[in-house]
Amino acid sequence: MLGVEIKTEIKSRCGIDCSECRFMKEKVCNGCINIKKPFWADTCAVKECCESKKIECCGKCEEFACNLLESFAYDKENGDNGLRIENCKNWCTEKQ
Repeated sequence: MLGVEIKTEIKSRCGIDCSECRFMKEKVCNGCINIKKPFWADTCAVKECCESKKIECCGKCEEFACNLLESFAYDKENGDNGLRIENCKNWCTEKQ
């Protein structure tokens, strides 16, 4: 049986599903992959890291999941209990 590769669209550098974000729905943001400067802060460490390594998202990094990504994913105020890490895995792992 031949394997079939299923492509999943990468929606952000860190694994946040931007399609679920109110800022994207309200057209305030086009997702960090499509903007030069984040609207939510002067910089984003994860965005800068991915761009400096010329990768689409953290899931494509040799250091995945690093301390930086884990600190974002498990942040007490803005974290998602690791969901973004799972998204990166799903987006960046070739399906067979």
